[in-house]
Amino acid sequence: MFFSVAQAAETAADSAAEPGFFANPESWVAITWLIVVVLLARPVSKAIIKGLDGRRDKIRDRLAEAEKLRDEAQELLAAYQKKQREALAEAAAIIAQAKAEAARLTAQASSDLDELVMRREQQAMERIRQAEAEATREVRNMAVEIAVAATRGLIVETLTKDKAAALVDSAIKDLPNLLH
Repeated sequence: MFFSVAQAAETAADSAAEPGFFANPESWVAITWLIVVVLLARPVSKAIIKGLDGRRDKIRDRLAEAEKLRDEAQELLAAYQKKQREALAEAAAIIAQAKAEAARLTAQASSDLDELVMRREQQAMERIRQAEAEATREVRNMAVEIAVAATRGLIVETLTKDKAAALVDSAIKDLPNLLH
């Protein structure tokens, strides 16, 4: 195994000249070396196999753990994606609700504004009616005052003392009838 063919031939040629195989110290070293290798081969191979089996088991355990962690990561990813979709749906619902509320408030504000304008218009119309009524009263009072003044002036000009005394006497006579 360890000797090449050339070395074996050379050793065979040298050994023919020498007294014997067992007389050569190299032969004893080779035999000893073979015995050591044979004796140590089984325990060493068992130790190597045991070490390799242990390493294989560790690698298998690590792979199983990595697979388990990958599965957990996939589950967490799926859970977070689901939560994200739910959050987006909730945000969309909130936005839709806010838009609906804004539309409702806009309509309410428009309605309130229309009502306020109508109420202010009615108040303005009422003030105008009151101002017209006040103006009509003032014109009427002024007309009465002018008529009284004109009548007074006319009476003063046309009424004589005798006619005035007759009117006063007539009014005094009618006074008890007017009071009852």
